[in-house]
Amino acid sequence: MGVAFGVTLGLMNLAFYEALSRLPMGIAVAIEFLGPLGVAVAASRRRLDLLWVVLAAAGIALLAPWSEASRVSWAGIGFAALAALCWAGYIVLSAATGRRFPGTTGLSFAMIVSLVLVAPVGLASGGAGLLDPELLLIGLGVGLLSSVIPYSIELEALRRMPKKVFGILMSLEPAAAALVGLVVLGEVLHLREWAAIGCVVVASVGATRSGRAS
Repeated sequence: MGVAFGVTLGLMNLAFYEALSRLPMGIAVAIEFLGPLGVAVAASRRRLDLLWVVLAAAGIALLAPWSEASRVSWAGIGFAALAALCWAGYIVLSAATGRRFPGTTGLSFAMIVSLVLVAPVGLASGGAGLLDPELLLIGLGVGLLSSVIPYSIELEALRRMPKKVFGILMSLEPAAAALVGLVVLGEVLHLREWAAIGCVVVASVGATRSGRAS
């Protein structure tokens, strides 16, 4: 169980960073968020959830590069979709791992497995350059800020607030990522792209509310 959890975690991060290299942050996160949205819809049997599926699909359709002038690539969408699939697996496996391992033991083991899985990919692409002390320090910082700290905080938050509230707050991630991309990276999104992100956010909030109520 722990190994499967670690493999899923490693593939999720690898696919997401590949998506980020090809897509604006807000768009990559919006597509990746289809993973938890799918889990929320699968956990509910309400017909209303079909609306959230349609709304999320409409959002992705708005993002798709139907014209050559689009800055969104199919490869980027593919990597983000793979990250979404892995995120769905992460949610399912994290619950099972949490029942089997106490505290954050399962998460720590999964991160070690993830490191073993992803390290060869980094070595193949970066080679000996990855041994540069400054680069290693940056990589350590990225690992802490993107995985270790956020996942640990999520576990603690889930222990202290209702799952419904946590799910709704998580649903705001695509919009938050788009704002961070705008302010920090200067990624200016078009109106159509903001509308697509809005569709995914609304669909996620709706699925979370109905899923917790059922």
